[in-house]
Amino acid sequence: MKISKAKYNHLMRLSTEENIISALAIDQRGSLKKMIGVGREVDNIQRLVESFKEGVSEILTPYSSSILLDPEYGLPAANLRDTGVGLLLAYEETGYDTTEVGRLPELLPYWTSKRIKESGADAVKFLLYFDVDESSEINDRKIAFIERIGYECLAVDIPFFLEIVTYDANIEDEKSLAYAKIKPRKVIEAMKIFSDTRFHVDVLKVEVPVNMNYVDGYSIDGSTAYTKKEAMQYFLEQSYATSLPFIYLSAGVSMDLFKKTLVLAKEAGANFNGVLCGRATWADAVKHYVQGGDKASREWLLTKGRENIQSLNAIVKNTAVPWNDKITV
Repeated sequence: MKISKAKYNHLMRLSTEENIISALAIDQRGSLKKMIGVGREVDNIQRLVESFKEGVSEILTPYSSSILLDPEYGLPAANLRDTGVGLLLAYEETGYDTTEVGRLPELLPYWTSKRIKESGADAVKFLLYFDVDESSEINDRKIAFIERIGYECLAVDIPFFLEIVTYDANIEDEKSLAYAKIKPRKVIEAMKIFSDTRFHVDVLKVEVPVNMNYVDGYSIDGSTAYTKKEAMQYFLEQSYATSLPFIYLSAGVSMDLFKKTLVLAKEAGANFNGVLCGRATWADAVKHYVQGGDKASREWLLTKGRENIQSLNAIVKNTAVPWNDKITV
């Protein structure tokens, strides 16, 4: 894939010296507001969410190549990131309208790719919920939507990170065994679609192709959807599905399971280019924030949070491959 020198330089700022993306994600909004406000009266949820993100950014970005934040609650935290750490900003509205079919995407109303770049970001990130088997009426709308964002990013010369979260319109629980059995095809086919050059996507942020809780040998309760060999084959198929750089999201699993996932991906031969890891790194700090305030959460981040990210970095360094093998200027 060929990109502009400006986009290339932005990707460099988002990456380690080895050109691997080892990024921290804290662009959660609705879910984080609920976690912080649960069980109590909150006078200023805006400031509480901003303050929590500030602590995560200030304490953990010295160990990250970049951080993903959102313009609604994350700009103060962006200003506190460590020197030289790259910045991605989310462009989508949080969540989706549950009263309408299709999980249709929506942009933040007061933002554009140009404004995101002017805020000091090195990349635009957009989250798309996608079911390859949904009606063409719905999926064509989503495809056109992503084309628009791709051209918008191309016009202002900023990298476009597309995050794809798959689902099935007829299965409510994406964590169920039923969905686990069909997840590999959903993930792999979605990656194939949005790897087309018409979208001008520079990096795909994707789920791993299996639910690790249903892989034989990794399952907690013994329920399995795939053998280890089958899971490894899906990792390899996913890697072959795109010529674009791609990075894994942690999808809220535990840090221990996420690290095991990366090791399995490497063993399978997957050529992934890093991670954008969120809740697995910092989630437990929220309860300390709720119970003991900013000081308590920062103490947790300085100890367990730092341990989480440093141990993940070691795994990423030994499992991911440089993205510049897939890109030319």
